[in-house]
Amino acid sequence: QQKILANDLLSAKVATMLGRKMEEDDWDFVYCHAKGLPMTDWSNLHIDVSHEGLGVEHKMFGISKQGSILDECGTSKMHPAGTRSIRIPDTNDPNEAMIDILSQYNDLIDSRKKKVADENKTSNPVDIRTGWLLWKRTLDEFLYFEEKMERAEISNLYAQWNETPAKGSRKSSRSLWIYNKITQKKVYSVTTTAGAKVQPYFDVPLPDDPNLYHFKVQGVSVGEGLIKVWLTNMTANYLKVLLGGLDKEKISQAIAAIKDAHSESINSEKATYREDVVSSIAVPVTINSEDYLALKNKNEYISDEYMFQQLATEYSQLK
Repeated sequence: QQKILANDLLSAKVATMLGRKMEEDDWDFVYCHAKGLPMTDWSNLHIDVSHEGLGVEHKMFGISKQGSILDECGTSKMHPAGTRSIRIPDTNDPNEAMIDILSQYNDLIDSRKKKVADENKTSNPVDIRTGWLLWKRTLDEFLYFEEKMERAEISNLYAQWNETPAKGSRKSSRSLWIYNKITQKKVYSVTTTAGAKVQPYFDVPLPDDPNLYHFKVQGVSVGEGLIKVWLTNMTANYLKVLLGGLDKEKISQAIAAIKDAHSESINSEKATYREDVVSSIAVPVTINSEDYLALKNKNEYISDEYMFQQLATEYSQLK
């Protein structure tokens, strides 16, 4: 039930974004409303969600590649904007540097656990997690999963310096690469210049992992040759006034008029909402898949919302 609500909330949220970059605060809105948690002010400086012993820090990773976002399952990623406020020790020994840096990292995790416990006034063990959100730059697909935020097991790790020579206008740089002794996998990359930070590596679960959530929120196939889109209330209301309604005949006539071709039937769907917050943002409309492709191919695609704004604009110019 929470996943269904999260999908609707994310669909509605994306409808308002018009292709802009996804921000952590956008996902926090969806996450907290879907789980019935109080909203908190998002910040890079503290954990994003803290409620009744649960602490979740959200991290996001954009995907530019074409194809389904499920293609990322089973891959390993490095998060480029990891933990900041890390001091780099003055030593050339990579393992000495690793011990110092990861000790700071562990202290940070301990302080976050204590903060969540103090905020929720509990002496019970708190549950601190990292929530990973992978999002397509086209804002049509998302993957989300959580994993426990664990202290680094320093004794199981080793480090090497990585020097990147100067090239053109780029200055030389030095990073500390940290590996697991057993698996030989890189688990952290530590930048030492221009804002020192610990950048963790994370593994994207396989598609059948029960802890992985896949969201498709634009151009969603609902069977029988139909596609569901989400429109902001402003656009939906304007189309209602312009077309005289959002029933299948009215929308079909509008699409036929702007593409000068016969259009198959288009359905509009009346949605039942579990939360008022969804319907206050956007509403779903279901259209024929051929008409959806006709609209998508007519203009540069930014989002379903933008596509229907263009439909409204072009149809109004015909009247």
